[in-house]
Amino acid sequence: MTALKNEATDTAKGWMAPIDLDRVPGVEEFLGRLGLGRFDRETLVAPIGRNEVWAGRTDSGRKVFVKRLIGGDDAKPRLRRILAFERFKAARPPLAERLSTPLFLGEDEAAGLVAFEFMDEARNGAEAMIEESFGDELAGHVGEAIGHLHNAVPQDGDELDDGPFPLPDLQLLRGLPLEVWQNLSYGEMESWSILHGDPELMRGIHALCERESRAPRVPVHGDFRVDQLLLPDSGGFQITDWEDFRLGDPARDVGAFAGEWLFRSILDIVSARGDEVVFEAAEFTHEMVLQRGAEKIERLQPRIHAFWQGYRAVRTGLDDDFAVRATAFAGWHMMDRLLASGARSGKLSGIQRAAAGIGRTALLRPARFTIALGLEDE
Repeated sequence: MTALKNEATDTAKGWMAPIDLDRVPGVEEFLGRLGLGRFDRETLVAPIGRNEVWAGRTDSGRKVFVKRLIGGDDAKPRLRRILAFERFKAARPPLAERLSTPLFLGEDEAAGLVAFEFMDEARNGAEAMIEESFGDELAGHVGEAIGHLHNAVPQDGDELDDGPFPLPDLQLLRGLPLEVWQNLSYGEMESWSILHGDPELMRGIHALCERESRAPRVPVHGDFRVDQLLLPDSGGFQITDWEDFRLGDPARDVGAFAGEWLFRSILDIVSARGDEVVFEAAEFTHEMVLQRGAEKIERLQPRIHAFWQGYRAVRTGLDDDFAVRATAFAGWHMMDRLLASGARSGKLSGIQRAAAGIGRTALLRPARFTIALGLEDE
């Protein structure tokens, strides 16, 4: 049997060796109940993430992705939201045609297991973003798909979660419990110190949460990032990871997509991406950083605008505050990336701090930033 593993490719995709299946016998018992056979262990890989995953080929020839949700008290609610999405989509054939997702193969709710078709040949959207192969056309089609999701009308019996999102966590913004603080890395301490040391930013985040609570509620992805787009070699895309699916403010999904490109543009300040002249980072002055930041945002803004055009082609009658709220969510996305960067870094870099500063501006003054992000109708 041909193995799926390729060491160089796996490393590039952020895959690693999965947990030994002998330690988790329930996984292959689950596959057996689904009639999928047992994994060929030589083919197994796992992405880095908060859950336990096994992805590879089974002896029946199927490519399968099995996820076991872990993480304490929120694991079962996350699994319930995945299953709620699958039921929601299956009950709406027009939505299923317009919103492509990995083929759902089955679940064992008691064991916290779900199985999907494994698309080992697919790149994710973050790879395409870095490679600069994520174009305006793709962004527009993704906007249309998210628009169709937001247009789907819930019915009695859908059992959709309508609770608040885990972030922003207003309690943590007021202060971290001692047991949390003691387990933070230095980078995480820096990140939280930036937030806690900025009273105006705290008021802005509270204001955003208040505006969100008053917004129209529709079915939303809830954690929409470009790395949750799968791009098969055959074309098209699929949207994955529905653990935060629920009724919520649609501006959150739109703002998250815009925030992804805003964050990428700030990271590109110290890269040669799109430059005619290459500078050494040591040459950068404060003025050059500001100038390059504006140039990088302008260079990538068409991806956001194409997404917005695709979204608006599907969704009409948005509330008057929508674009401004989406811009504020793009700003919050930069704060979220700051916290994630702190968790991965021993110390925050200057560019990570710069990204947080841009996010602060977008969050506190979203009406001034909406056009710059491309969230405007033509």
